[in-house]
Amino acid sequence: MQTAPFFADVSDGPDGGKAYWLKTADGIRIRAGVWPYTGDANDGQAKGTVFVLPGRTECVEKYGRAAKDLAARGYASLAIDWRGQGIADRLLPDRTVGHVNQFEDYQKDLAAVLNMARDLELPKPWFLIGHSMGGAIGLRALLEGAPFEAASFCAPMWGIGLTPVQKVMVRFLAPVLSVLKLDRSHAPGTSSDTYMMVQDFDGNTLTRDPDMYDYMRKQVAAHPDLGLGGPSTHWVRESIGENIYLDTQESPDVPVLCFLGGDESIVNTAAVRARMDRWPSGILVEIPNAQHEIPMEVPQSRALFFNRSCALFDANL
Repeated sequence: MQTAPFFADVSDGPDGGKAYWLKTADGIRIRAGVWPYTGDANDGQAKGTVFVLPGRTECVEKYGRAAKDLAARGYASLAIDWRGQGIADRLLPDRTVGHVNQFEDYQKDLAAVLNMARDLELPKPWFLIGHSMGGAIGLRALLEGAPFEAASFCAPMWGIGLTPVQKVMVRFLAPVLSVLKLDRSHAPGTSSDTYMMVQDFDGNTLTRDPDMYDYMRKQVAAHPDLGLGGPSTHWVRESIGENIYLDTQESPDVPVLCFLGGDESIVNTAAVRARMDRWPSGILVEIPNAQHEIPMEVPQSRALFFNRSCALFDANL
């Protein structure tokens, strides 16, 4: 574990944030950012630590403001640059392609972060927030016994919303492309551009809060290496395979909240509702007018997300 770059200039997180390089079991270098709790509640001691598992394309710094929200409620937190994004190792010569060899490899990243948390003796108990792709990674982690007392999911990627072209591609073309090793380029309908840098606020599918959208854009503008384009065809196939596997599994016996925006258009909402219908210790919270990134939504939606999530964590201290 070594100190890594941490872009505090665009994070807007609590004081004392740091980042670390971590090596995974298969030799990939990833990055984790840690925000200690520095408040005065509980005699200055954190209630616990929240592991934020980001979505595809996201980076540590994007969760600086979320770390502030968690600190205001008494929690230390951390976030992860998964392999293939942020300034973690990119897996292809074209660094704009979001790629993973096997979806299960993300569990190796999480294992390295858990080891870091033990080495740093981050305050326990530990909790999980899983957003989008991080929701799929987090669900498998819970199924495999990861040491989280409770979890909060936000628009979890338990099913992918594909365009008709992408559905045809995955079903008929992807196996051929894989044999020819041509499935490492951008999936049809995607490009090398980082979404926020080419999409105006009007018409975006992430948030209705212009300030939060500007916050995300400024991070990539200031540090272009944080940007990421569309996924590889292989990533899409791997993600679909992971969704199929997860759908065959019973829900773990962990207290859970799951948040879904009324205007969600990126993940498969039917898959999310189906999972929550069969999670006895889980509650689905639907937020009208919210889009994909509820932790970066308008203030009232953000407050609802962090208030309810931290109330769940408080109940499982």
